[in-house]
Amino acid sequence: MKLSLAILSLALSVPASLMAQDSLKVTSGEYPNTFSSGSANVSPFTQQSKRFNDWAVSFGAGVPLVQSADLTSIKNGNGNGKDLVGYSAYVSIDKAITHAFGINLQYDRGETRQGWFNTKDSAPTNASVNQQVGARTQYDAISILGDINFSNLLRRVDNKSPFRWALHGYAGIGTIAYKAYQKDEFGQRLMTEIKPFKLNSFFGQAGAGLKYKINRRLDIEGRVMYIVTTDDQFDGGGAQYSDINKREDQVSDNFFNATLGLSLKLGKHESHLMWHDPLQEIYYKMDVLASKNEDITVCKSGDADNDGVCDDWDRQLDTPAGARVDGAGVALDVDLDGVIDLYDKCVTVPGPVENNGCPTTTAAVTSSGTVTSTDTQLDGIEFDLNSDRILPSNTPILNNAVNYINSSNGSYKVIGATDTRATDEYNQKLSEKRASSVKNYLIKNGVDSSKLSAEGRGEKDLKYPECEPATKCPEWKNRANRRVFFEAK
Repeated sequence: MKLSLAILSLALSVPASLMAQDSLKVTSGEYPNTFSSGSANVSPFTQQSKRFNDWAVSFGAGVPLVQSADLTSIKNGNGNGKDLVGYSAYVSIDKAITHAFGINLQYDRGETRQGWFNTKDSAPTNASVNQQVGARTQYDAISILGDINFSNLLRRVDNKSPFRWALHGYAGIGTIAYKAYQKDEFGQRLMTEIKPFKLNSFFGQAGAGLKYKINRRLDIEGRVMYIVTTDDQFDGGGAQYSDINKREDQVSDNFFNATLGLSLKLGKHESHLMWHDPLQEIYYKMDVLASKNEDITVCKSGDADNDGVCDDWDRQLDTPAGARVDGAGVALDVDLDGVIDLYDKCVTVPGPVENNGCPTTTAAVTSSGTVTSTDTQLDGIEFDLNSDRILPSNTPILNNAVNYINSSNGSYKVIGATDTRATDEYNQKLSEKRASSVKNYLIKNGVDSSKLSAEGRGEKDLKYPECEPATKCPEWKNRANRRVFFEAK
């Protein structure tokens, strides 16, 4: 076959992809656009940013054996022939796209031998009559092969050791040109000739190879490929409907090609992309991080009230010095009486602010049935924001009020109040609901309804007037403004 095919195969290798490897080169200043990976550390790929060799030249030689045809290489398919061995050679230019995939441009040249005898030997008597002919086929082929590195693709995550063996899978298509000869007692003659790049010259091949890494430059590989010629005349049987080509039903003469070859890795880098394990970098970075001591800055915004809760998530930035706080930085009020524990003389028992958070003593009833201001104002009956539901913590206070009112001769006004959040109209209605809720509770628990009346004052009667608006005060003061108290009529 003409040498031009080999030259052509080399010429076709010139156009190549320049985007085979990820770049580690970084840029600064300009944020990535919509089409970038999203990372600020990106830049166009350049040859200077390459980290691995990704080109190689492979070559090798082997033995082709026609297996699926009318004339075969092993015992001619019926046990009566001879084992006929041909020869083959290949050269390829290999481009690694990733650590697990590459593309090879390959040129093959060889000769298969099949039939009853070797065409170099004399033909038996009446070989043509008995169809005991010998054949050989000289072929040249150019193909493009996809190369999958299964060892890298299926590599275990926990396997940290370097590896020197790699299993590759190949598949591709190409064009094949051949001359098929047949020999009988009348001599040897050309039966079929196929030119390259014709419609009937296309073929496919697939197979596997096992590579061993000799050093950073050289690999050795054993490879077995199965070639599908798509042609029933490749074996030298003659025309499609000749007597020999009627022996088998298949319309494609196929053969195995077992080869042993070397791969020369090109480039200036220490490692080739197809031998690179991306996980090795992760192992290294994890080791670096594990051994690296980095100071962690907490409370970048500081802790203005020095309560141990950073300002970034402190809900009460003016906690008094010495006060215990919860996880949100709010001063603790265990008995929920509106007096924080720092100032509360009776931490576990609710009481009014005027009495330092302690309950008042039992009020003495005067002869006229009136009571003092301290006795008639029962602070600490507080409510959640936007709610008129009586809290369980207020039950003891209300039960004391039931006993006191029943023991007195006077009548009382139940007054509801709110903080300064929301509108005046909304707060007025909410305060009326709170007063009614407490009044109904007292009546339900035994207070004569004729002794009680309810009044809502909205945000007009604040315990802490400075809390207008509510954002000026800590939450515990706003909570103290959301209350119900009593006044003697």
